[in-house]
Amino acid sequence: MSPWGDGLGRAGARAVQLLALTAVAATVLYVVLALRVVVLAVLMALILACAVRPLVRGLTHHGWASTGAAVTVFVCLLGVMVGIITGVVLGVRGQLDDLVTAATTGWQHFQRLLSAGPLPAPVDADTINAALAQLKDYLASAGARQSALSGLTVASEVLTGTVLMVIVLFFFLKDGPRLWSFVLRWFTGTTRARLAESGDRAVSILGAYMRGIALIATVDATFIGIGLWAVGVPLVVPLTIIVFLTAFVPIVGALAAGTLAALVALVTNGPAAALIVVLIVVVVNHLEGYFLHPVVMGHTLRLHALVVLLALSAGTVLAGVAGAVLAVPLTAVAWAVLQVWTTRYQTGEDPVLGSDPVSPKESAADRVSRLNRRRYQRMRGQARPAPWAVPPPPSFPSHTRISP
Repeated sequence: MSPWGDGLGRAGARAVQLLALTAVAATVLYVVLALRVVVLAVLMALILACAVRPLVRGLTHHGWASTGAAVTVFVCLLGVMVGIITGVVLGVRGQLDDLVTAATTGWQHFQRLLSAGPLPAPVDADTINAALAQLKDYLASAGARQSALSGLTVASEVLTGTVLMVIVLFFFLKDGPRLWSFVLRWFTGTTRARLAESGDRAVSILGAYMRGIALIATVDATFIGIGLWAVGVPLVVPLTIIVFLTAFVPIVGALAAGTLAALVALVTNGPAAALIVVLIVVVVNHLEGYFLHPVVMGHTLRLHALVVLLALSAGTVLAGVAGAVLAVPLTAVAWAVLQVWTTRYQTGEDPVLGSDPVSPKESAADRVSRLNRRRYQRMRGQARPAPWAVPPPPSFPSHTRISP
């Protein structure tokens, strides 16, 4: 009997396979992290291209040339991005120090309120003073100077990645379908059909997610900004901008922006105003979660809250802020693509397990248009041409005369 034929041998073989797959995954992850500037630039360009792709397609259907439509949408998108960055810089410039001071003072005021109240303070004053002293010592040390140099390196990487993203975005808008067609032509049959369906779903999810989250961020920032202005909280413009930017990070972003706004209101307007700000943030977040998010996103993002938190944690650890922004849409794409490539998941009611935890609305199978379904069926019927096959001769109209 072969030593690999019993249960222990099969387990050993599976363990060796698992180690090999782990080594491959670790190598891929190492390469991705080593090329994180390029990878993040391409991913950001891909998401933006998916978001504005319907505009290019609409202009093309109205008689525009593909290049002209791509250039027009690219210039408009670039203008919007530059306008947003300019607005953020102008809105925060000159008030950033005041915002940091107000947030720090608000946290200290919050600590004093907890110390004076019936509940024990989670962090006493001695701990805060010791942490501040350590921070001052660090800022005066050589490590701070080394961190400043690292900051310059990060700034140069951000600039390089931004330029690369803009270039890649233009080519995605101009030649995206042609590039994807080039990739699909290396495959045939079922593999080509699954790749095509995976690509279509990825473009649909990324585009809808980006458009939806931008709309949600605008609504959140507008209502919370109006609420802060009505309460009389200072620094309304930078706080509103922070609310808009943090809305691109689900769950965690709203909590961070609401906490910052409440701390500023606490130190400037007192506990009553801070409580009102907290109520405003809670009401807006509930309206977003129970009404705006389902209506705007539709079937785009159907992930459990635990999956979202784990994706955010992994993305933040691997790629910082950019990873936190990209983690959720990429996880949604991975879930949709997984449904294309596997049929092992048993949907529907089970006599032993009970109801299906995945709602039919969360399935990506019903979100494919009838035209795409026919296209995928035709792809599955395609076979690879034989290498000895001779292409047919070109056909000419009957009135055409070919000179000898």
